[in-house]
Amino acid sequence: MTAPIRIDVWSDIACPWCYIGKRNLEAGLAAASAGDDAPVVEVTYHSFELSPDTPVDFEGDEIDFLAGHKGMPRDQVQQMLDRVSGAAAEAGLQYRFDVLQHTNTVRAHELIHVAKAQGVQQAMTERLMSAYFTEGRHLGRVDELVALAEEVGLDAAETRAALEERRFLDAVRADQAQATAYGINGVPFFVIDGKYGVSGAQPADAFAQIARQLWDEHRAAEAPVAKPTA
Repeated sequence: MTAPIRIDVWSDIACPWCYIGKRNLEAGLAAASAGDDAPVVEVTYHSFELSPDTPVDFEGDEIDFLAGHKGMPRDQVQQMLDRVSGAAAEAGLQYRFDVLQHTNTVRAHELIHVAKAQGVQQAMTERLMSAYFTEGRHLGRVDELVALAEEVGLDAAETRAALEERRFLDAVRADQAQATAYGINGVPFFVIDGKYGVSGAQPADAFAQIARQLWDEHRAAEAPVAKPTA
């Protein structure tokens, strides 16, 4: 059997381009799977904190945060958010920066690792990003995270214990250390088969092309070598 293509994605729940990149990746892989001999792809998400110094209960909206964090005028920040919202809409996402609650994301990353251990990382990542960017949910609070975890089938009591006891904080830090080792300083960042790096929310067509090309390479590498005839 041909080995699957491995895609490791470094992202942050609070990164708008990461959710767009996730959607584009999914669309690209779906397109690559059309027809015979669809590529087999394993996607794993890894933790990256864009602003680890952000307080859990940030006072202000997204414009306040970006204006203070980047030192940009508020009107320029608004224009930037409008552009991001347009890109999100093209990917089928309706961002709500007007209700978004900016927060520290480390516990959300811990929850993704909780979900990974239970085999539902993909669903948990999607649920968190949707909750943050389209519903204005507060992802810095354990109660909110537990409620979202229940929606993807995780046990509430066990999830709460894992978060309160910080059982997966070391896993988050290991992801971040690996990102540093790879030289990743911005997300989304895609590491494909452990040797190719792709930065940014690439269009779906680009991901489809990469998947098809690598699948052909995987198949060629595992094809039996014809023995010479005497």
